[in-house]
Amino acid sequence: MFPVDILTSTPHSPGVYLMLDKKSTVLYVGKAKDLRNRLASYARLDGTQPGKTAALLSHIHTIDTLLTRTEKEALILEASLIKQHHPKYNIILRDDKNYPLIKVTIQEEWPRVMMTRRRKKDGARYFGPFVSSSAMWESLKLIASLFPLRRCKTPRLPIRTRPCLNGQMHHCLAPCMGAGQPADRERYQEMVKQVLLLLEGHNRELIAAMTTKMEAAAADLAFEQAATLRDQIQALTKTLEKQIVVASHRKDQDIFGLARKDASLAIALLLVRNGIISGSRSFFFADPIGDDATILAQALLQYYSAGDTLPREILLPGAAEGQELLAERLSEMSGETVRLLVPQRGDKMSLIDMANANARQLFADRDRKEQSWQTLAAAIMDALHLPHVPDTIECVDISNISGQQAVGSLVCFQQGEPAPPQYRHYTITSVVGPDDYGMMAEVLKRRLARGIADNTLPDLLMVDGGRGQLGVATGVIKELARETGVEAGQKMALVAIAKEKQGEGEKLFVPGRKNPILLPAHNPALLYLMRIRDESHRYGVRFHRHLRNKNAFHSPLDGIDGIGPQKKQALLTGLGSVRRIRQATREQLREVAGIGPELAALIYRHFHPENEHTEKNASNGH
Repeated sequence: MFPVDILTSTPHSPGVYLMLDKKSTVLYVGKAKDLRNRLASYARLDGTQPGKTAALLSHIHTIDTLLTRTEKEALILEASLIKQHHPKYNIILRDDKNYPLIKVTIQEEWPRVMMTRRRKKDGARYFGPFVSSSAMWESLKLIASLFPLRRCKTPRLPIRTRPCLNGQMHHCLAPCMGAGQPADRERYQEMVKQVLLLLEGHNRELIAAMTTKMEAAAADLAFEQAATLRDQIQALTKTLEKQIVVASHRKDQDIFGLARKDASLAIALLLVRNGIISGSRSFFFADPIGDDATILAQALLQYYSAGDTLPREILLPGAAEGQELLAERLSEMSGETVRLLVPQRGDKMSLIDMANANARQLFADRDRKEQSWQTLAAAIMDALHLPHVPDTIECVDISNISGQQAVGSLVCFQQGEPAPPQYRHYTITSVVGPDDYGMMAEVLKRRLARGIADNTLPDLLMVDGGRGQLGVATGVIKELARETGVEAGQKMALVAIAKEKQGEGEKLFVPGRKNPILLPAHNPALLYLMRIRDESHRYGVRFHRHLRNKNAFHSPLDGIDGIGPQKKQALLTGLGSVRRIRQATREQLREVAGIGPELAALIYRHFHPENEHTEKNASNGH
């Protein structure tokens, strides 16, 4: 129920409002030039509105307001609070992908080029995001072939007495071999500048500059250098031929497109750099609150506040709420003037039409996936004799080696697609030794108990194994029914999948059926269930391998206070091995660089605790 009494104390001034439920969870954050008028517009709604607006109104318990001096301050505060709270009813720009970036560490003395998925404020230059990871790797491969920059893992340049393999193969200038040569540094920095030109999309300028250098090298009879430049120019020209030029002006632009279908809304973004489409992004909102202008304004501020590079020109399909303030704010974030334009005709309008078409395509893609899922779901229901559509399927798998580092893995698929945010790892705590049934029972009890409490049980729960694992799952469900009074088996179906043995094919076991279900190898329902099983196995093995590696690299020195990576390395270098450190006397430990008398005594006592009591008695005169 909307708290109407708040209107009496809300002033006619700019600010931000936060709508909260009974648990003080932030449901929605909005801004307004006039807070009282904006909140009054909500009070006038009668709760019969469709979709999320009615749901939001039914859950509001209190409203907090934050006054600001200007509308611009409200704009900035709104973006900050949405980023902080991720309110349920605000639009959140997610496309379920963590796109890769190319990072050039220009802040380092000898810069490197690498792939990363995190943008940091470290002084480096970032390019992307790349929607296609293959395109990103192709770019890195091209850079590596054209410009022999170092590929060391460390930010600081290591000093070597002999070059690494890349240096020996002439894939790196090997500055580690002669870092003090001014000519080498100048040549290296020149290559870094060329890499930046390439990544900025200034391929034509780069080719022109390299052509001039090639001609100069040929005139000076430096034919080997000229041949190298020729090959680089040919590689760049081949790359240029694959790029789609959408504008002759060679500007950097972002073009937003928007499409609606019933209550749903799709936003598409085309990234144009130097007149060439370099990538695209798309975002879907099932039932957003607000009109197109409001949603577009929130999308702009969210997208660019995440650290994405701002172009000088942003084309919009329609006016955004507070467009002038938005342009001013984005200009401040960029450090240069950013223009927000709503084209009405000409080439720019053609770009908007292209972006709008991409937004409409998002609906077509979702409709196709929905239809495909309905067909597949019907096949699964028919094969397993399910009473309802298995929109959510989870699979549990156990990974261990003779009971060691045992872990359970759970993966979740929703309407035919993986749902990684719902993936879980379980470290086995109650079972000792190789007991797969006991481990499966522990994981299932933990998952189903949480599912009963939170009402998040899947439509279909699959366990990796045969009839035995299915019996474990059935037993856990009965045990939880006695403890909680909730029969989980009535809300979800069960199936166990056993791997193929001796050409018998995959077997599916379901409760109440003596014989396994045998489906043809090409059956789409079986292939889908196998895909889920294989994903749970992959997810579990990855975590199990991580635990094994972590245990393998654990050192007895890790448990000693004051011993960090550097002192550990000093001890291993000075004494040769952990065994020799364990056997060393205090005097031998003190001789290691960086290990003083106190630390030497601490290390000695750690490995010889039996001597501590004797030493204490001796020091007390006993």
